[in-house]
Amino acid sequence: MDQGRPVEFGISLVPNAADLEQIREAVAVAESAGLEWVGIQDHPYQRRFLDTFALIGDLAARTSRIRFFPDVASLPLRHPAMLAKAATSIDVLSGGRFELGLGAGSFWDAIVAMGGPRRSPGEAVEAAEEAIGIIRQALGMEMSVRLRGEHYTVDGYRPGPPPAHHMQVWIGAYGPRMLRLIGRLADGWVPSLGSTNLEALRRGQLSVDEAARGAGRDPATIRRLLNFGGTIGPAPEDEAGRTRAGAPAGPSLTGSPDEWVARLADWATDLGIDTFIFWPADGSVEQVQAFAQLTAAVREEVRRRRGRD
Repeated sequence: MDQGRPVEFGISLVPNAADLEQIREAVAVAESAGLEWVGIQDHPYQRRFLDTFALIGDLAARTSRIRFFPDVASLPLRHPAMLAKAATSIDVLSGGRFELGLGAGSFWDAIVAMGGPRRSPGEAVEAAEEAIGIIRQALGMEMSVRLRGEHYTVDGYRPGPPPAHHMQVWIGAYGPRMLRLIGRLADGWVPSLGSTNLEALRRGQLSVDEAARGAGRDPATIRRLLNFGGTIGPAPEDEAGRTRAGAPAGPSLTGSPDEWVARLADWATDLGIDTFIFWPADGSVEQVQAFAQLTAAVREEVRRRRGRD
């Protein structure tokens, strides 16, 4: 299960417009503390949220090292040709610090309300595969991009500008067909605890690996990211004694720094996760700092376990 890849760390943030200054501060702290990644959720139908790609552009302009990805971009509301254009633009403007996370769609009523399609699970898989085909051609700077599918048709548009680096395409998904698609076509898998659980993660890893080998790919070349919410130390509470609002969906884990180190090392060596994306339960800069302080110990523990094996 463990592919032996170096472990990396980042944060995922909710693009609440009202929290813009806190978001900017959290990203500045993440960069200065040595984290590698910032993911920004993409729910265009949420009236309180800034546009994810616009926000990433703002944050990339304020940083120089840390890398960004949409966590994950809503394909039903973002045409793949325009996704490729936006992705390459941010990559060029940031000096090669952008990767493209994609999602096949959820919250279909809200998508339809914005003029997007309503897709069945099978249709969402088909549309995702067509979209990846368009995006791959565009990122590879084909002379003209052509694809005639059931969900997307492009007929000879000329892509550009070229990305500043070889951009990866990651997918957040859980169903069997989507996991097989990831193994065949994607550069990374981006599940979230809450939308899945640890046992389903284990099974999903095996499905991705099997599909990769069936397509003649080395499973170790596929990045395995994991979004997870939590608190390092006691769970935060508001004046009424309730857990604060704004935490990611799903379970919010708690624990001491030592407990978190052991937990992340387990996920790396037992579940094959190589990139840990932390959603602070309260969104605070202090939690970003606390997470960053764990990373050296996690890396050392993973090295120790791999050496023991």
